Amino acid sequence: MGMKDKLHQLKLKYQGKKMAPAFNALHTFLYTPNETTHSGSHVRAADDLKRTMNTVILALVPCLLFGMFNTGYQHFSAINGFPENFSLMEHFLTWDNLWVGLVTVLPLVIVSYGVGLAIEFLFAVNKGHEVEEGYLVTGMLVPLIVPVDTPLWMLAIAVAFGVVIGKEVFGGTGMNILNPALTIRAFLFFAYPTWMSGDKVWVHEAVERAGTADAISGETVLGSLAQGSDYSYSLADMFYGFIPGSIGETSTLLILLGGLFLVFTKIASWRIMVSAVVGALVMGLIFNGVVNAGWLPEYSKFYTLMSFPYWQHLLVGGLAFGIVFMATDPVTGSQTNKGKWYYGFFIGFLSVMIRVFNPGYPEGVFLAILLMNVFAPTIDHYVLKGNIKKRLKRFKTATIYPKASDEVDTLKTETA
Repeated sequence: MGMKDKLHQLKLKYQGKKMAPAFNALHTFLYTPNETTHSGSHVRAADDLKRTMNTVILALVPCLLFGMFNTGYQHFSAINGFPENFSLMEHFLTWDNLWVGLVTVLPLVIVSYGVGLAIEFLFAVNKGHEVEEGYLVTGMLVPLIVPVDTPLWMLAIAVAFGVVIGKEVFGGTGMNILNPALTIRAFLFFAYPTWMSGDKVWVHEAVERAGTADAISGETVLGSLAQGSDYSYSLADMFYGFIPGSIGETSTLLILLGGLFLVFTKIASWRIMVSAVVGALVMGLIFNGVVNAGWLPEYSKFYTLMSFPYWQHLLVGGLAFGIVFMATDPVTGSQTNKGKWYYGFFIGFLSVMIRVFNPGYPEGVFLAILLMNVFAPTIDHYVLKGNIKKRLKRFKTATIYPKASDEVDTLKTETA
């Protein structure tokens, strides 16, 4: 008897018991259930919620691995200085960098999954329903969008808040109106702002070394622009991700590849991605036009961010990551094809606007997505209302003939 058969027998033995949902979750996580449809009018497909979540996680794994190497690279570069003749194998893909990343990033992943899944299991057991796999992606997203040295206790509190308030109070997976990962990020930002911004939180040990002779700094590109100072990173650094930032948000290249993978597997909406990029470019062009027209003096605190080339906004901060992995959330995003264009456009448009006008925290994508999560049902409502109005208009002008052939001939003769 194989392991799957043994687990299935245990499942039948404890069916109806208090802890049955927790056991069933572990069972279905390891194996497909024995109960399958053999006949009847049922849709048969290879994908389900678990496989969909696993596919998204596969798209996130390269960002996670790159973030681990980049954590060590930024740490050692801040201490020893950036290498003059950069070599990928010699300076980036090293065991020292990976070890620092493993020690720093893996605890965040473990806490995120441990606390989040524990709460999911608790609610499932208490309510007597099956454990849903929706948190599998959220648990991976959370460590990728926070600073590298975020205290574990702080992350645990934020995860508990996000899962309970952001999802479970609405009914669980598929019922929430706000993206749970961004709800967690927003809680951290408003509850512990000093740990979510500044020039010390993006590089490992920068907070610990602050105020000492060994102090280091890791100002991001957006942070430098918000302070009105120059940055020393090239376009290649920003595109490939060799810059400070949240763990999984720095590499635009890997985010782009992950987005193409999600579009190819038909999990994420390309309409939302394209429209969000267009919205960000339009807002960036407007700001560049204001600067080029001379309407904004150089001493303005908004000058450096508004003069930043419009297309480079996609290479820095969390804009690309948010567009690909969070704005496309099928639960909290717009559901209609036409609505997705409006939804995505305003996410990109508002992200750059908030980024420029909020120099204290020069990043706005998570606030823009949360705001549009709230308005997504309204967008779909008016899209559907417009479609119904068009159909009623066509119905009023349509000619409807009776079924009987002799009446049809008579009517056609009279209207000829």
